[in-house]
Amino acid sequence: MGTAQEDFAAVDTYLIDHLVHEDQALADTRRSSAETATPGIDVTQSMGAFLGLLVQITGARRVLEFGTLAGYSSIWMARAMDDDGAVVTLDIDPAAAQVARRNFHAAGVAERVQVRVGPALESAEALIQEQAEPFDLVFIDADKVKTPHYLEASLELSHPGTVIVIDNVVRSGAVLEQDSTDPDIQGIRALMELIQADERLSATALQTVGLKGWDGFLLARVN
Repeated sequence: MGTAQEDFAAVDTYLIDHLVHEDQALADTRRSSAETATPGIDVTQSMGAFLGLLVQITGARRVLEFGTLAGYSSIWMARAMDDDGAVVTLDIDPAAAQVARRNFHAAGVAERVQVRVGPALESAEALIQEQAEPFDLVFIDADKVKTPHYLEASLELSHPGTVIVIDNVVRSGAVLEQDSTDPDIQGIRALMELIQADERLSATALQTVGLKGWDGFLLARVN
């Protein structure tokens, strides 16, 4: 046995090796995050598979994603859909969007994924103004300080039964730091208070350990 983090990573690798099928297109997509401004922050293989399973379990036909990066999670979700499904993914970085579009073509999901480039909140507001068809599943994995605003926009774009997944809500336990000067921590704390007071949502959160250390995700359902 090694350090705690070495053990977390080793167990994660064991589980991935036995349970997660990552083909060449997915592996190339994960590696291609090195070509973006924020390399390596894409979800793990296990989280990608989890999102794909959520799409299948919920029967989601329309998915909204905040934070595209190289498109790794988008591909997992798009592949889990029927042919008439659609993923709308939002990212501020045109260069990352270009990488993601290339990966969508390689993975065979380009016709199912639409990338909207610009500040994610502005893109979400545009969808609201367009009266976009409500989404069945929302995955929020963008800048944490704005996560409460992303949630509010998501609720405008949801229907009763919509599932919302928000990643990176534990942050190595720093979510407990009430006086933190980190805006990301304060964003997550504000998110928790918002959900606690919002009767439109039923929610829980799970801590996780693995390749990326100690973190967790929040799972909510629109009532």
